[in-house]
Amino acid sequence: MTYAPAAPAPPSLGQGLPEPVVARLRRPRWRDPRLLTGIVIVALSVALGSWVVSAASRTVPVFVADGALTPGAHLTADALRAVDVRLGAGTGSYLPADVPLPEDLVVLRVVDDGELVPLTALGADADVRSVAVPVGSGLSDRIRAGAVVDLWFVPDAPVAPGASGKRDQPEPSTLAQSVVVEQVDAEEGAIVVDGTVTLHVLVATDSLPTVLTALSDTGTVAVVPVAGKVR
Repeated sequence: MTYAPAAPAPPSLGQGLPEPVVARLRRPRWRDPRLLTGIVIVALSVALGSWVVSAASRTVPVFVADGALTPGAHLTADALRAVDVRLGAGTGSYLPADVPLPEDLVVLRVVDDGELVPLTALGADADVRSVAVPVGSGLSDRIRAGAVVDLWFVPDAPVAPGASGKRDQPEPSTLAQSVVVEQVDAEEGAIVVDGTVTLHVLVATDSLPTVLTALSDTGTVAVVPVAGKVR
């Protein structure tokens, strides 16, 4: 009896193909550039965050006006007080309180009581002069140190009547505009009722002749607050 040879078994699906190599994760070493780069980035982020928080909470001492500062006044330590504030990048715009106060500083514009003293409000000289102006009638209670006013001259009426039998009242004229009140000298209550009040106003040098002439003339000087500029 004859037997036929058995047919060879079909090849398996993976027969003849290379076995896959399993990739193994290697533990990073300290000299690995990627590890070092990551550490540097994390360190910089932490340092930057700390700097931002520290800068935001840091205070600096600056001067504020201890009472209204008016143009032409020489700046002294008695007119200032120091406060600690957080200004960030704006610190350099104000008068620092942690360094000696410079000498011969003059106020160039009004700085209100309690206001931070900006460096732009200070200089070497102000082209204004203080003039005492007596006022014989009641004044608005808005007129105080630092207020901005106009000065008007009201001439007295002539003694002899005119051709019509009536006294011709001369028209008032402007003496100086937008001048700053430096000081108010008055007895208690004299600012809002009739009484003699003396205002010290800061007049530009080119307006001095007009103002001084009016003060020596027969008439009165009226002080009118400038709307929107009374500080």
